[in-house]
Amino acid sequence: MEEAGQGTAATPGARGRGADGEAPGEAAPGTRGTDLSADVLRAVPPEAPAPAAVPHPRGAPPGRAWWRDAVFYQVYPRSFADSDGDGIGDLPGVTARLTHLRDLGVDAVWLSPFYPSPMADAGYDVADPRGVDPLFGTADDFDRLVARAHGLGLRVVVDIVPNHTSHEHAWFQAALASPPGSAERSRYLFRDGRGPGGDAPPNDWTSQFGGCAWTRIREADGRPGQWYLHLYAPEQPDLNWRNLEVRAEYLSVLRHWLDRGVDGFRIDVAHGLVKAAGLPDAGEIPQGWEGRMHHRLPYWDQPEVHDIYRGWRRVLDSYEGERIAVAEAWVPHPERLAAYTRPDELHQAFNFPYLMAGWDAERIRRVVDASLAAATSVGAPPTWVLANHDVVRAPTRLGGLDRALAALLVELALPGSVYLYQGEELGLPEVLDLPDGLRQDPVFLRSGGAERGRDGCRVPLPWSNDGPSLGFSPSGRAWLPQPEAWRGLTAEAQAADPESTLGLYRRVLRLRREHPALGGDARLRWLPSPPGTLAFARDPGFTCAANPTDAAVEFAGYGRLLAASGAVAPAPGGGCVLPAHTTAWWDAAG
Repeated sequence: MEEAGQGTAATPGARGRGADGEAPGEAAPGTRGTDLSADVLRAVPPEAPAPAAVPHPRGAPPGRAWWRDAVFYQVYPRSFADSDGDGIGDLPGVTARLTHLRDLGVDAVWLSPFYPSPMADAGYDVADPRGVDPLFGTADDFDRLVARAHGLGLRVVVDIVPNHTSHEHAWFQAALASPPGSAERSRYLFRDGRGPGGDAPPNDWTSQFGGCAWTRIREADGRPGQWYLHLYAPEQPDLNWRNLEVRAEYLSVLRHWLDRGVDGFRIDVAHGLVKAAGLPDAGEIPQGWEGRMHHRLPYWDQPEVHDIYRGWRRVLDSYEGERIAVAEAWVPHPERLAAYTRPDELHQAFNFPYLMAGWDAERIRRVVDASLAAATSVGAPPTWVLANHDVVRAPTRLGGLDRALAALLVELALPGSVYLYQGEELGLPEVLDLPDGLRQDPVFLRSGGAERGRDGCRVPLPWSNDGPSLGFSPSGRAWLPQPEAWRGLTAEAQAADPESTLGLYRRVLRLRREHPALGGDARLRWLPSPPGTLAFARDPGFTCAANPTDAAVEFAGYGRLLAASGAVAPAPGGGCVLPAHTTAWWDAAG
């Protein structure tokens, strides 16, 4: 096991344990399920009054909340666009390219972390949740980005990372400099080790990045000391969300960014904030994604996490302009996911079961039915996502660009909101051949290369055909190399071709906004279709049919063809023929 060194920075605070034996500010284990958020809200005074909501010319129709059927576009800042030539994307680079997103037809921009960070996990190890890392620009750059986005009719959602901080955060440095049982340590999950001399970790939990989830520190006198929990990298110590000071701090962080004009938050590891009382062993964990998802772990999806989000919702609702929050919650069943979006909690949650359904008609239909039923039970819109910064890009994961585009048309035809990931509008595949020496993902580094990690979906975007970085940086530098094959996939090259992948994205996103049956909350009804395929209708007058099979299939006639991911041909009997791995939209009026 690794040992962390003694920190130097400290913040003032009382030390020692209270009369009940718990660290100050730490809720006793018996408070499970108690709603502490109201007390925390009262303890945190509001900051400066928020500015009035900025009007958005691309806003939702009257009477419908903008976020219920919005298309969100994830920007991974270090790979989006570089303005200063250092080879790393930044906020001014994002601002300069916002017209691309407006023209694409999305409704909101979601920014991955840009906060001060030592970058042990590409910014998801946050040292100051209220700042901007100089790598990405300044606070003024952020304000200009928000103003420009609002001026173009785009909402802005930012990442918040509440499960853990960076090991360089002032709080963690203060914890290292303070003794066991102190208020400083109670903000995190420090525990004595097991066995002789406390040499074994406190329990059997493993890191999501591989290896033990505990690291032992050296105390001020140089002796081996307590262990701290990190469900990710050792540089990402987990916070103790049973501590009321932690809860109050993050309510203040929310207000800080809301006062700067953001329209909402994407909550990283939203299902992981609260750990089971007593930190029991996890036991043997099944192998593979499906097994891990369905194995109930003592550090995921604990019931007390919902108390936290009820407090967050009250803060969001206190601001004008329908500010929202979406949960990144990896839970196995749509019913458990829906619990995060009850009327007094969060607005949305990412639908990862849909992402993992692949390109299979039966699995897609099963997930869609379960997702719609669960969302309806709590009055929330479902969400649909095929890609993000943590998963293999869809053309590679699904087995080809044709499948990815066909899956896109199914996704965009469903009720609710859609989340796109930067570069998918260009049809970018996963980069599989990055040199090991250039990889930076801790998944790769901590597994000794056994796991390839996520760098392959984070390669900087190609904007133009010129230069070694394809327009990503004015200097031609890029923090990860782009494949030469991407020269034909640049935004510049595709913008001039209406039949390109970018042209298809623009066309179907425009249709999604314009057709009265799309977006919104209107339910769908499944239609009869050939084996291995899908067909559904939405009122008024819209039909989507998908052929995930390896052969052309004849479908019934549905009206006027609106859009298709492949070449649809008329059938001799009056219907139509969809090629393999093709989806098409029709309007019954035509």
